[in-house]
Formats: sequence, structure tokens, C-alpha cells
Amino acid sequence: MATTGARRGIYAGRSTEQRRAERRGKLVDAAFEIWGDQGWSAVSMRGVCARAALTDRYFYESFADVDALLTAVWERVRDNAIQRVVEAALHAPSDPIERLRAALAVFVHDLTEDPRLGRIGFGDHTGNAVLERLRKEALQQFTDLLIELGQPYLRRDIDPIDFRMSVLLGIGGFIELVTAWLGGAIEVDADRIVDHTTTLGADMAARYLAQPAT
Repeated sequence: MATTGARRGIYAGRSTEQRRAERRGKLVDAAFEIWGDQGWSAVSMRGVCARAALTDRYFYESFADVDALLTAVWERVRDNAIQRVVEAALHAPSDPIERLRAALAVFVHDLTEDPRLGRIGFGDHTGNAVLERLRKEALQQFTDLLIELGQPYLRRDIDPIDFRMSVLLGIGGFIELVTAWLGGAIEVDADRIVDHTTTLGADMAARYLAQPAT
């Protein structure tokens, strides 16, 4: 007797793994919307399942608890931001400061186009040890990324520890600036944030960049 699609784990043209991935994606989407609109503390298993139109058992199919789901949302936002920043930098003119400007511009303008990104990335994570850890890790991840993107333009004799401290200082300051801006403490448009940060970045980078060949 022929084996049916259902017995092989194929339902409506999709495998069991594909259907599980789709359910997981719906849960992450629902958590993103709730977190982005109301804050991380509003994300609950039942609330997410209700928005995703899934039963509780499908939540535990993909996530051990709500913190695991919040981590998945954070990682999606972070990975998308990294991809956008890298693409913008690599498609900009081959000049380190112009590439910095392009990366900053896409990052800042994405926050204005979808305010949920700002609430997730720059909102108050106090009270959730997992999110506080992820935010600290993201600071190091973006520091590593900027160092990697800047590597081809650096002088050979720089102190790598000194350079890392400067990059870390710059990114930390940028995060505080954007947090204050999103919170309404600074009333300027996105372009001014980009211009100001690029100018300060150029000043800081001048001590590390190789001089262009003449």
C-alpha cells in the first residue's frame, strides 16, 4: 500500500518541521508586537498564544518559558539590525567616514520608521536579568562589528586595546544618546542625530585611520 503524505509527516504540502517553524514564527511575531507596543513585561504565554491563534502546547513546543521567547525576539531584532548596518556600510562609498554615516543613517532611520524597534532595543529592561544580559552582549557585538568594518582603514601601529576602548566608548555614548532621543529628552530629527554622531565618530577615528596614499 502506498505511504500517504500524512504518514510521511507531510501536511498540506508542508513537512512537520516546516509547520513547527511557522508556528514558532507566529509566536515570535506576536511577542514582537506586544513587546513593541506595551513593553517586555506585557509579554505572557497566554497573551502571545491568543494573538498568534495557537494553543498553549504549541508555545512549549518551541520555548521553555517567556524569557526564551523574549530572547528570540531580541535576537531577531539584533540580527536584522546587524544585517541592515553591514549592507548599508558595504554599499556606501569606500571611505570609512562615509561608511560610518551610512551605517548610522540606516540604523537611526529604522527606529523612526518602526518605533517598536526602539522600544525593544532601547526600552527599560530593568527587572529582567536575561534582557539586561542580552543588552550588554549587544554592546560588545556591535563593538566587534565596527572594529571589523574599520579594520581595512586603520594604521598598522595602533594599540588594539586602545582602539577597542575608544570604539566601546563611542558605541556606549551613541546608545545613551539614542535612548535619550527616543525618550524625548532631546528634540531633534533623525538626520541631526546621524550628522552629530558621524562628526564625533570622525574626530575619534582620526587618531587611528591610515592616511590616504598620495
